[in-house]
Amino acid sequence: MKSQDIGQQYDQIASWWNDRHITSKYGVAQVEKALAFAQPSGKALDVGCGSGGRFIRLLEARDFDITGLDASSEMIRLAQTNHPSSTFVQADIRNWETDTQFDFILAWDCLFHLPLNDQKSVLSKLCGILSVDGVMIHTFGDGVGEHTDTWHGQEFGYSSIGIAQNIDLLHENGLSILHLELDQFPETHVFAISKKA
Repeated sequence: MKSQDIGQQYDQIASWWNDRHITSKYGVAQVEKALAFAQPSGKALDVGCGSGGRFIRLLEARDFDITGLDASSEMIRLAQTNHPSSTFVQADIRNWETDTQFDFILAWDCLFHLPLNDQKSVLSKLCGILSVDGVMIHTFGDGVGEHTDTWHGQEFGYSSIGIAQNIDLLHENGLSILHLELDQFPETHVFAISKKA
């Protein structure tokens, strides 16, 4: 599944997503746990930011200079409306380039939409733009492989390199894991908090 297709698919559900997630508590405790390991301010990147909402507010409350990235142009439009003081970019994470080093990187429930053969390169890219002593939280599936599933009448692609390969890749890129949890058991949802040495 191409990220451009994902962007167009999320364009179709952006208003529903915004209404559902603008005040949602989903993932908030996990991101707060990650922020507890991070410096109190700096530059933050939210990959797959959607329309903003709960995570952007957490970062705003800590005075982070925020960049949100999403493949959906409609999500980005809503995010800019919801958070006019932050920067939002409509782009494919695989092709997006930046010279900025970020002190906090959040990639919640978004990398799993990338094709399996892009998983390692994108996670390595995020590790590369994380500053020294920077903290990253990202989610992934605990299995290895890819599949499709139907949601809101559309077929979405999902993939994961699994727990062991995520751990290995983080270590290879100079990050130490601070917390790893299968947080929605029996669902196969994992989040990892890591820090760059």
